Amino acid sequence: MDFSCVSKTLMAATYLVLGVFIASLTVTGAIKPVGVCDGRVADNLPPAPDVVGLYTSNGIGKMRLYDPDQATLQALTGTDIELILGVPNGDLQSLATPTAANVWVQNNILAFSPAVKFLYIAVGNEIKPTDPEAQFVLPAMQNIYNALVSAQLGGQIKVSTSVEPSLLGQSFPPSSGSFSATSSPYMIPIIAFLANTGAPILVNVYPYYPYISNPQDIRLDYALFTAPGPVVQDGALSYQNLFDAILDAFYSALETAGGANVGIVVSETGWPSFGVAAATVENAATYYQNLINHVMNGTPKRPGQPIETYLFAMFDEDQKAGAETERHFGLFSPDKHPKYNLIFS
Repeated sequence: MDFSCVSKTLMAATYLVLGVFIASLTVTGAIKPVGVCDGRVADNLPPAPDVVGLYTSNGIGKMRLYDPDQATLQALTGTDIELILGVPNGDLQSLATPTAANVWVQNNILAFSPAVKFLYIAVGNEIKPTDPEAQFVLPAMQNIYNALVSAQLGGQIKVSTSVEPSLLGQSFPPSSGSFSATSSPYMIPIIAFLANTGAPILVNVYPYYPYISNPQDIRLDYALFTAPGPVVQDGALSYQNLFDAILDAFYSALETAGGANVGIVVSETGWPSFGVAAATVENAATYYQNLINHVMNGTPKRPGQPIETYLFAMFDEDQKAGAETERHFGLFSPDKHPKYNLIFS
């Protein structure tokens, strides 16, 4: 027997197994597809370099930024943090003009790329079909996309918009998910654009809100990922948490609207730590960590497909309008101290 050949064969097999092992760690191991939204509706937040440093030191590899804040973009330069960059709702009308979209892309994308790692452009946030800005969303998306294509970035940076579950007319059971009669004429052309350009839809998903609006019928453990077993049975699919049920209702709606191949990125999700009975530090910590642990698993409808997810938000925002809870979604206090002992990776 040629032992040298056996030795080489064993060595090759060892390297092959090691390579598969390392690859599996990259896909399913420590690095999870979790980012954090950098909301800045506050007057007491750290400067942009400190914020970016907090992302880096905590192993947070993705950020959602709601507007092209130049200080933050500059602070992101040269880091490995991947970015969703938002177009504010108030800018949509101007960007429905190609020239303005070209200037926006030049000033906010080309001026920083590739040193800033742009993933998606979120053209508008939670626009409803009845909002005055709704008519400008798709034209602005098309113009920004065309400007990126002209800069040879069309295949690298995806253009989408961020929506929320009120656009669904039917969401239960998840397999019956569909857009409402009001939202369908608005969403179907957007979905066609996303399907044609290979971009995902960005969806803000908050189990907290349906829970507090209907605690008699929605269990807290179902909202917090702590239910001991299935809570909802939908044909052959079992649902143990509300997050998955909302996502799969959106997947069903996309399929009905001609977007079966359109993926979903969860562009916001969170749980407040103060303001009403269910908004506690304990519940918020449970929600965030269970969510981080869950995202690699996919949903019952799309099992095994990691869910790219952005937690809302980095800091409490003391100038947010609305209920008291709106000012207490932060993972960190403005002094940069963590509220929770979250493990992001």
